[in-house]
Amino acid sequence: MKEIVSGSEALMRSLVNEGVKTIFGYPGGAIMPVFDALYHYTRGEGKQFDHILVRHEQAAAHAAEGYARVSGDVGVCIVTSGPGATNTLTGVADAMMDSTPIVVICGQVSTAALGTDAFQEVDLVGVAQPISKWSYQIRRPEDVAWAVSRAFYIARSGRPGPVVLDFPKNAQMQTCEWNPVSVTSVRSYRPYPELDNAAVEAAANLINNAERPLALVGQGVELGGAHNELLEFLEKADIPAACTLLGLSALSSDHPLNKGMLGMHGSFSPNVKTQECDVLIAIGMRFSDRVTGKPSTYAQQAKIIHLDIDRAEIDKNIKTDVAVVGDCKMSLPAITRLLRKKNHREWINSFEPYRQLEIEKVIKPCLHPTEGPLLMGEVVNAVAQATKGEAVLVNDVGLNQMFSSRYFKYLRKRSIVTSGGLGTMGFGLPAAIGATFGAPNRTVCLFTGDGGFQMSIQELGTIMEQRAPVKMILLNNNYLGNVRQWQDLYYEHRHSFTDMMNPHYELIAKGYHIPYAVAIDRADLQDKVKEMLATDGPFLLECAVKNEEDLLPMTVPGRNVDEMSLEAEW
Repeated sequence: MKEIVSGSEALMRSLVNEGVKTIFGYPGGAIMPVFDALYHYTRGEGKQFDHILVRHEQAAAHAAEGYARVSGDVGVCIVTSGPGATNTLTGVADAMMDSTPIVVICGQVSTAALGTDAFQEVDLVGVAQPISKWSYQIRRPEDVAWAVSRAFYIARSGRPGPVVLDFPKNAQMQTCEWNPVSVTSVRSYRPYPELDNAAVEAAANLINNAERPLALVGQGVELGGAHNELLEFLEKADIPAACTLLGLSALSSDHPLNKGMLGMHGSFSPNVKTQECDVLIAIGMRFSDRVTGKPSTYAQQAKIIHLDIDRAEIDKNIKTDVAVVGDCKMSLPAITRLLRKKNHREWINSFEPYRQLEIEKVIKPCLHPTEGPLLMGEVVNAVAQATKGEAVLVNDVGLNQMFSSRYFKYLRKRSIVTSGGLGTMGFGLPAAIGATFGAPNRTVCLFTGDGGFQMSIQELGTIMEQRAPVKMILLNNNYLGNVRQWQDLYYEHRHSFTDMMNPHYELIAKGYHIPYAVAIDRADLQDKVKEMLATDGPFLLECAVKNEEDLLPMTVPGRNVDEMSLEAEW
């Protein structure tokens, strides 16, 4: 005899079937039946979920992102209708840009009230559709199991991304027979394209005949779990590689073929060598404008091979000579099997003079200053050395993001959580909370600026309640530092509303019962970092850094990718 259950109960059972363990959320009127059902799944012997009560719905989405990025699982958040749902949309857009699998479940007014401008009604499906992989309104309890299974299948398969489910209140309360559903395919949706053997052979031939190959490693390697396949590919053909911002932990920082970070604020040598290589192999990356510089002159001398699971990325920004469409966990070994063992020592050694120049002009002054106020780079370096490449880096957006991404060390996969495509200030703190639940056995270090920190500072309440062990390093320069640098570059040093009056962070930390320390003097930095890392649970380390520190090197927009400034020109 079939069980009769409510739509809310069907949702709980469907989430259990998908293997969900952690939910981030915030209750409200239109989602109350779901939260009532959730009550029984978070307590006692029948406990199935941990529910993390955030302090703002946008934080629920970002926390789900952080959870997904470090765990490889789908992140889940549940919120109410109207503003509760729209508050998550920044996180949805962020997840779409960065290919992060999350499922956002939102309450909605009853179907009878749809279209009447009822209290806290919004056309969520219409609003979410352009910024999600799929958005759907569940109007009947009978459709819950199918919709949830389909949502998770779409979110995690192929190129991952966010899915939004809109759940009217009457469908939450009405009943149906419980019939579990497992969706394993969707008509017209082919998440894993079949490899074209001719393209694989063409790519291998180009690489075999290359004298100056260069690989660009993107987040697709992380998402596809193709770390070992990447190593076999690079090492067999002796190909130097550089990583995009989101792909930084796809290749260990200490690997001899790793030449650093690509892009506007990346490493000098791979940006220069992009304009000198004869074959460029892009793996799971999308040729962002922050990587290519001036696209009309980008790598014109090279044959370009593009490996990507999403056919829409092929030729979108940079014209490709050979496109290998498919999962890089399959395409990389297919190409590797056809490669000849090569030695490109002379080519690889040619990177070294540019690396040394960057070390002398940029890195040494940044990481090892002897006088003046603390610098962001030296703070990052102190934490990186203390954590020995084992920690997860989460950062916010701005100077703190670029300094920490450049100078942190990545020896393990899935070790960076950052807002790449959308550049969302306020992302860092809630994403770090999510990361502590997604990787509970790893140290999670959050680097944030004073601007981004205050955009989600209410989430210190979530940290307080959960004792989430986020090690927060606040790089406080009393500026919106990245915007200030661009004002210096383009607007004759007119700092229009970028200098900030900040609160007393020690008192704020005390109010949330979070241990706190401040680093002002260089001589105290190492001890303060040790104190932070030795403290169980969360910790806020405020670092008083130079007010008007510039981030270098930099490829100014409109220039070729190799025309990097190693010194401030403004």
